[in-house]
Amino acid sequence: MTRRFLLAAVLPLWLAGAGEAQTAPARAGRQPAIPSHTQLRFPPLKPIQIPPVEQYTLPNGMKVYLLEDHELPLVSGTALVRTGNLFDPPEKVGLATMTGMVLRTGGTQARTGDEIDVQLENIAAAVESDIGETSGRVSFSALKENTDEVMGVFRDLLTAPEFRQEKIDLAKNELRSSIARRNDSPSGIASREFANLVYGRDNPYGWTMEYEHLGRIQRDDLVAFYRRYFFPANIMLAVYGDFSTAEMKARIEKLFGGWSYQQPAVPPFPKVPGKPEPGVFLGEKPDVTQTFFEVGHLGGTFRDKDYPALEVMGDILGGGFRSRLFQRVRTQMGIAYSISAYWGANYGHPGLFRAGGSTNSASTAAAIRAVREEIERIRSAPVSAEELKAAKDSVLNSFVFNFDTKSKTLNRLLRYEYFGYPRDFIFQYQKAIEGVTGEDVLRVAKEHLKPERLTIVAVGNPKDFGQPLSSLGLPVNKLDLTIPEPRQESAQADTASLERGRQLLQRVQQALGGAERLAGIRDLTTVSELTMARGGMKARNTNRWVAPEHLRQDSQLPFGKMAVYSDGKTGWIVSPQGAGPLPPPLMQQVRGELFRIYPRLMTSDRIPGRTVNHAGPGLLEISGEGMTVKLYVDEKTGMPVKEAYSSPGMGGAPSQVEEIYGEFREVDGVKAPFRITVMQNGQKFAEANISEYKFNSGLTVEEVSKRP
Repeated sequence: MTRRFLLAAVLPLWLAGAGEAQTAPARAGRQPAIPSHTQLRFPPLKPIQIPPVEQYTLPNGMKVYLLEDHELPLVSGTALVRTGNLFDPPEKVGLATMTGMVLRTGGTQARTGDEIDVQLENIAAAVESDIGETSGRVSFSALKENTDEVMGVFRDLLTAPEFRQEKIDLAKNELRSSIARRNDSPSGIASREFANLVYGRDNPYGWTMEYEHLGRIQRDDLVAFYRRYFFPANIMLAVYGDFSTAEMKARIEKLFGGWSYQQPAVPPFPKVPGKPEPGVFLGEKPDVTQTFFEVGHLGGTFRDKDYPALEVMGDILGGGFRSRLFQRVRTQMGIAYSISAYWGANYGHPGLFRAGGSTNSASTAAAIRAVREEIERIRSAPVSAEELKAAKDSVLNSFVFNFDTKSKTLNRLLRYEYFGYPRDFIFQYQKAIEGVTGEDVLRVAKEHLKPERLTIVAVGNPKDFGQPLSSLGLPVNKLDLTIPEPRQESAQADTASLERGRQLLQRVQQALGGAERLAGIRDLTTVSELTMARGGMKARNTNRWVAPEHLRQDSQLPFGKMAVYSDGKTGWIVSPQGAGPLPPPLMQQVRGELFRIYPRLMTSDRIPGRTVNHAGPGLLEISGEGMTVKLYVDEKTGMPVKEAYSSPGMGGAPSQVEEIYGEFREVDGVKAPFRITVMQNGQKFAEANISEYKFNSGLTVEEVSKRP
């Protein structure tokens, strides 16, 4: 905003001077009167006005806040729910996030989320939901004329969401994808690892969602989480826009007056344990040419008496182009692409003091060293009067934009009450900022900045560092950035269940043609046509297997031919894009295919290292080589119905796959499925129609391993 005003003031003067110089050249020596930016004067900011908010409580305990605003024919509202992912069970991290996602997408008992999407899109309205760290939110926005209709949808979703299973599966897939991509961004890695180290990894503030957590979350968990926290006395409802307060009160009473569901009071959010890990931590990322780094420790809360002075201090240290870090690291040293610092604060628990940015790899140690030196310097000597004034102006000028509309003001007041802050906190804060002195900045810097407790995280390619991180004088700890594979949840195996599993698998073998016939298959060829569920793309596949672990697939795709081969340990791929070794994710898929080769899977009781466990009525768990396949069996006929397993999906995120068998026919005395329907995360992915099976045709390893 400041730069825009400067241009508006200076540009007309410059144009006037330029025009004068062109039309009156005889007046040589006269220069246009262009003022310096230091001479420009602006009126003081207008004081923040708190609009009149109607506040009351329904008999069921729901707090309501109403604010009329007739500037535009719009009505919006937010239900703020006292919950958050800090209440996640440690074995099911991500439960709150998933509940917030599916509350909206899962729809209601009467209508699906997709049907609600269509309804709202047709009237330019929206209803959204999410759950963050310390609050849940369900919101709506509508044209005034559609207020009743949209608030009805809002009420239905807030009070009676359905949590449909297919939307739970979709949310899990989205979250799995986010886990798979979490190491794509080096800046994201640095930010995540820094926070987890400072807060500690053994508490909700430092937990990281993993595949295994998502695998444990079931629909009942979402329903239970919702029922624990979504009840009237735990909700603050704010509605603002173009309405009559009296009419809106009547509307809210009609919508929510009969919602009498209650639960015990929600406990306080857990406290930050205060066990940070100071030191230097390196996240190796060989594919980058610059280093992203974070330096800092625990911050504080907004209610801390020193917070105003700390915010001014943070602005002087790293708040913008004029800050000390910017001037030192970027302007003078010329080694930083970005650099900043701020004293982080939260409403209910300490935030994080952060200083950091990005630099070319060779300057990593130099940039971090300069940040540490500037932290020491601001603790050692008073800041200048110019720095103090610029920082205070910056803080105050930016703060008022939280209150430049009535809706922003209402949301801010709602947050203050949600976290137990006084209603006049706005004015207390403003007054405190205005009163910050240079002595205050030096005092709080000395008291609150702790150089000996700094946690330093750097993410980059250490081979390109000009100096090793050990030159900073501290031990360097290597961060483990690997993403753990999902654990296979298996049924309890004991002697009795293993014996029942062996007996059930023998029934399957008998139903398919006999154990000896299946075990005698030493090579297998299948020809099939695979049709994708989305888009209808077709592929013709020829799969050839030679016992025990040589597998070849030749595919005719719309864009050309592709061949893949593996001996179970290594392999190659040839495609229109070129040839090369199998990348690890594809190698992992091939190993899974080898584990599930039809005659071998059905004779797993004869393969060393595999266990066959009876996991329930008509259910076998076949495990070994780090993999588990669930085989579902028709107990009346002994025929296999489907197999289920986890497999790497798009972007590396694991997918839950089911292969449903159909159209069994006999081939050389063995019954085999000629149609397989593939389901991925609960959705139909593809269908394979097999036109040919060949058993024991004399295939050799040389044939299947020969490159095209």
